[in-house]
Amino acid sequence: MRLFHSLKALLTEPPPAMAFEISEAGIALARIGQAAEFDFEPLKAGTVSISPLRDNVLAPDDLALTVRKLAPSNGNRKRRDAALILPDYCTRVTVLDFDDFPSDPKERLSLVRFRLKKTVPFDIESAAVSYWPQTVEGKKHDVVAVVAPIEIVARYEAPFRAVGLNPGLVTVSSLAALNLVSGPSVTVVAKLSGRVLTVLVLEKERLRLVRCLELTDQTVAEVAADLYPTFVFIEDNLGSRAERLLLCGFGPRTEEARAQFTRELDVEVEPVRSLLSTPGENDAGLIGYVQSLGVSRKEMAALQ
Repeated sequence: MRLFHSLKALLTEPPPAMAFEISEAGIALARIGQAAEFDFEPLKAGTVSISPLRDNVLAPDDLALTVRKLAPSNGNRKRRDAALILPDYCTRVTVLDFDDFPSDPKERLSLVRFRLKKTVPFDIESAAVSYWPQTVEGKKHDVVAVVAPIEIVARYEAPFRAVGLNPGLVTVSSLAALNLVSGPSVTVVAKLSGRVLTVLVLEKERLRLVRCLELTDQTVAEVAADLYPTFVFIEDNLGSRAERLLLCGFGPRTEEARAQFTRELDVEVEPVRSLLSTPGENDAGLIGYVQSLGVSRKEMAALQ
């Protein structure tokens, strides 16, 4: 199981036949191949409840039924590879800075676990931990780390394994969606998915900060209250101002948010876009993943 994976590496690996993104609203599917297409199957309310602290799958039979609708079992034939994109809020994603980062993988993992131990509200020794060293500038190493209780990840994987799928790649929505973001400027991404806001800060396409917050009212005003301190952090810690704010998953609130944030933050504000459309709150990671595979414009048209 790989909870986080450098998606650029997938360009040199044969992609799986299917990729799935799970949210409280449902499961989004991309069938990848010559006849690529997207699909979405809603979940009954209460089937999944996202949290990093407890079991997320409250109705396993309903989740399994939905998975079988999207990907029926292939009987006794060879197990099929699949990519599985989990909700942001069921994990903890952070950027760790190291003055020195060893080359030995075991030493690296041990060091990452040590740094995470006091920052997560669960037992780090029984958690799934993955990390990705980013481009080194000088002697400093910025390492993206993702951690989640093994039980949570296993419960998400279980219905896919039951239909003969092997979740060889497991990542989270916001990290997969970053394949839709490019540019050398300091960029803030505000991503909504249901009641969860994920805020990401990129500097020269290097991830510098990740915040994942549970909202109460899910209004633009509440998003603003959580978003604005991030811009203060950027000026205080990066020594520059954010130049862009990208919105993802805001749906009908996009124009209201764009107008307010443009006026109050004095930055360029626009929605995150794929090749053909604006990703939604339940499939942004999936679209980002598919785009990372180099799917052509014609194939993207088929997916839409």
